[in-house]
This record gives sequence, C-alpha cells and structure tokens, in this order.
Amino acid sequence: MEFGQLIKDRYSVRKFSSQPVEESKVTAILNAARLAPTAVNKQPQRILVLRGASMEKLKDCTPYTFNAPMALALCYNRDEAWVRAYDNDNSGLIDAAIVGTHLMLAVHDIGLGATWVGHFDPAAFRQIYHLPANIEPVALFPIGYPAPEAKPAHLHEKRRSLEETVVYDRF
Repeated sequence: MEFGQLIKDRYSVRKFSSQPVEESKVTAILNAARLAPTAVNKQPQRILVLRGASMEKLKDCTPYTFNAPMALALCYNRDEAWVRAYDNDNSGLIDAAIVGTHLMLAVHDIGLGATWVGHFDPAAFRQIYHLPANIEPVALFPIGYPAPEAKPAHLHEKRRSLEETVVYDRF
C-alpha cells in the first residue's frame, strides 16, 4: 500500500473477529518493529507475544483487550537504552514509541487491525508476566482481523490544522 494512503486509512480497531493471526503475519509485524530506528541503534525494545492463556491473563491488567486473538506487549530494557549525557534522559520510552508506530503501520499494511493501549496496570503486568526489574512496559497492542462491524472512532477524522500544531523558528 502507498504510504500516504496507509497512514490515512489506519485506525484503532476496537472490535476483532475470532480468526487467529497467521504466524507469518506475526513474524512480519515483529520484523517491521525490529527495523524501527532507536537512539544510537541500541535497540532496547522487548516485545512479548501474547496468545491463548497468556492473552486471557492480560484481562487482569486491562479491560481493553477488545477480544483480540492476540496482543503484543511493547517494553524496553532500561539498562540498554541510550542515555543523554546532558541530563541523563533515558531514550527507552521514545525508542519504544517509534517501535510501536512501526508495529501499528505494519499491522494495517498486512490487513490486520490493532489499537495502542496505554491504559493498563503496569504492576499487575510485571507480576503476571514475570518482567525483570530492568524491563519497562510501555504499551499493549491487541491485534487481529477487524470484525465486519469495526469502524474508526467518531473522532478519528478530527485533526488540528498545521497552523495549530506547527511553529517556525521559535515559539
């Protein structure tokens, strides 16, 4: 799909069919995520693939699974992320956001749907999935085939103008 059309057509899917996602499509999504740029190419992202019983446990962390047949949990390794010397800012969260964007676009490009879920209990997630102390959970992505009645949310088309969001040379 042409990129301009892809970013225009993609929307957050919140209703999925029960059709399982083929392994080849999961691999394609993971490869797209792997190719995302990260600070100093440190690649601190860690992705937990959730299906079956693991997917059921996710309901103990968030109400927003939308009955998807699978989910990807995007995390980053705090100890591997690049740290800016000026203020010790850890780039892991930004790196994960870039990876998540690649992931979502890849999902749509191969005919699946997803939504970015930030509303989850990180403490419960850590405990249920046995995250090491240095692994930070960032977002959950329920993924699957959109249900026939799935549609964009009512605010999907509402976008601020460039004049409202862009400034030149200084604020």
